[in-house]
Amino acid sequence: MQNKIKAIIFLQGAVFIYSLTTVISKFVSNYRFLSKEFILLYLLDFAVLGVYAILWQQLLKRFELSIAYANKAMTLLWSLLWSALIFREEVTLVKVLGVLMVIAGTIVLNSRSGDKENGEVGGDDL
Repeated sequence: MQNKIKAIIFLQGAVFIYSLTTVISKFVSNYRFLSKEFILLYLLDFAVLGVYAILWQQLLKRFELSIAYANKAMTLLWSLLWSALIFREEVTLVKVLGVLMVIAGTIVLNSRSGDKENGEVGGDDL
């Protein structure tokens, strides 16, 4: 059970990192195309995506593709938080309800997920 929790935290950490690309992309859009700021932020976005890609490959060793991919939907939660905290965008009841439905679905999927080989998610090498 502890390995499963550890693996899910690792998965959600990767999703958190992936969500940062939405923030960086929003900042990039504020600068003139190919300006110094545009290029620097674009490179930062590319670097974050590179880190995420490495983490994603490690996650696919631990989770079925359908489970791992369904957890990417949690990016909606992080994006909603970033939009409110950083960009001061409006958070509506409909948006909150939608994110809560995604969270509920992710919890259901994670509670039924298992390791590809032995029925237990995660390993000691996470």
